[in-house]
Amino acid sequence: MSSLMDYTLALSKYVLIFISIAILLRCIRSLLSEHTEPEIWGYLRWEGESYPLTHWENLIGRSLSADVRVISPGVKRAHAVIRRGGSGHWRVYDVFHNGRVWIKNAKAGPGGLPVEDGDTINIGGEKVRFRFVTPEKRGKLDLKRKRAGYGVSPAGTLLDLTLFQLTLLLQHAMTRRQENIGAVALSFVALIALEWSCYHFMRFLNRSGFEIETLAFYLTSLGMSVAASSAPNDMLKQLLLTIAAVLLFALLGWWLRDLERSMAARSTVVIGTIMLMFVNIVFSDAVLGARNWLTVGGLSIQPSELIKVGYIYAGASTLDRLYRSRNLYSFIFFSAFCVGTLALIGDFGTALIFFVTFLVISYLRSGSIATVILAISGAAMAAFLAVSIKPYIARRFSTWGHVWDDVYGAGFQQTRAMSAAAAGGLYGKGAGAGWLKDIFAANTDMVFAMVCEEQGLIIGVIMVAAMLVLALFAVRSARHGRSAYYSIAACAAMSMLLTQLAMNVFGSLDILPFTGVTFPFVSRGGTSLLACWMLMAFIKSADNRRDASFAVREVSMDTDAEEDLSDWEVWQPRGK
Repeated sequence: MSSLMDYTLALSKYVLIFISIAILLRCIRSLLSEHTEPEIWGYLRWEGESYPLTHWENLIGRSLSADVRVISPGVKRAHAVIRRGGSGHWRVYDVFHNGRVWIKNAKAGPGGLPVEDGDTINIGGEKVRFRFVTPEKRGKLDLKRKRAGYGVSPAGTLLDLTLFQLTLLLQHAMTRRQENIGAVALSFVALIALEWSCYHFMRFLNRSGFEIETLAFYLTSLGMSVAASSAPNDMLKQLLLTIAAVLLFALLGWWLRDLERSMAARSTVVIGTIMLMFVNIVFSDAVLGARNWLTVGGLSIQPSELIKVGYIYAGASTLDRLYRSRNLYSFIFFSAFCVGTLALIGDFGTALIFFVTFLVISYLRSGSIATVILAISGAAMAAFLAVSIKPYIARRFSTWGHVWDDVYGAGFQQTRAMSAAAAGGLYGKGAGAGWLKDIFAANTDMVFAMVCEEQGLIIGVIMVAAMLVLALFAVRSARHGRSAYYSIAACAAMSMLLTQLAMNVFGSLDILPFTGVTFPFVSRGGTSLLACWMLMAFIKSADNRRDASFAVREVSMDTDAEEDLSDWEVWQPRGK
């Protein structure tokens, strides 16, 4: 009997690897390999050429990054922005208010000028004609775009994920037969029911894209396994937090559907974020030198995790603020407050994550390398000051690269993490069979090493690759995003998650200083899980593939319209 279980456990390790690779490859093919056609919202015609407007904010100028390039001595690199509002009305803005954007003898002021179908826009002496695409025509054009998931069935990938979760459960049943296996089994079965319910709900909404959720559920499954290994008595709590996280993901995604509504709430979000930071400063408890834990009703939460969502929500704000320096400066002050407050409470790991996200948002909003260099210089001085003032931060830097010099002191956690990861080898010891789980913070700060010990290095690399796939998709989607808000928010969310991942993995392996941040979705921690799923809503909102995202409104189409598209297809650029 013992031999049979040993063979079954060994076989399950190979099954987990095979299924993980299958899930990853299917998501890569669907998200990154399939061609994505842009949406077309209107056209600009200049000197016989026609330029499709594929975003809600389109930059007009001589710059290579301009959506519509008008190469003329009178046109600046970033001259004007033509923007579509949520109600479908268009306005044109003079970027630097130099008085060289006109429509019908009216000058574009700070509030811009309305643009109607057939209007001629005078931009630096060049005449550009605007053509509007009606919702009916847009609907017909949209039918020509490929539907999300047409090449790889999302249901098939989700079935693979279900087999992966059942195999994980089988491993726990074999390695922890006498310890809370009922609660562990209930949690995994409920997680499977949750993901299939989400899938069928998306199908009910006529949404065919489910790859982003599948990768998030894959990582969450590994997090559920970590919780089952290290804290089997808290499985019900972990399950409830997972359900809450998915519900918040859906709620935020629904909220982001209406861009004007989302933008109107920006000030409220900023105020709420600042208030939450003050609550953190006044009422939080200190853990290992950092005052980043708040106890409410017997539950411990990390306000800084929730602040991440508010920071990106506010930081990605563009629309009429696009290219205006004063709005960028207000964001810089807001960022300095968030980062400075986190440094004040001693949470330097999260402060670094916020700073990297700030650099990404600043560059995407301004396009200025000089702004980024200035911010890095200021941060370097602030970091030097922090190391000088906070002794425990200096100790962490002094330990970096020398953990084996003090294996029972400063290097205790990292040396155990590296030893456990090495002991797991390529295939791991099996879920629940490792010893690292008994070390303090193994299921949070050193969770990568814990997964490598129990599931093997191959699974550890695959879970990192899953995050990289999401990152590449976010960058790819930014090129075709409806609004700059969605594109910036998606890239900022992934930069935040990737920075967090790198600090967790490299910190536990002594490649970077040990900062004590969590691995997205996998580390045990309710607030972190909630924040990660909510950040996924920003990435989902940038997915503008046809019928892919519930966070993107469908194109309204008059099915009785009999208009021929040939007149509109004439407006396609030459050679297309």
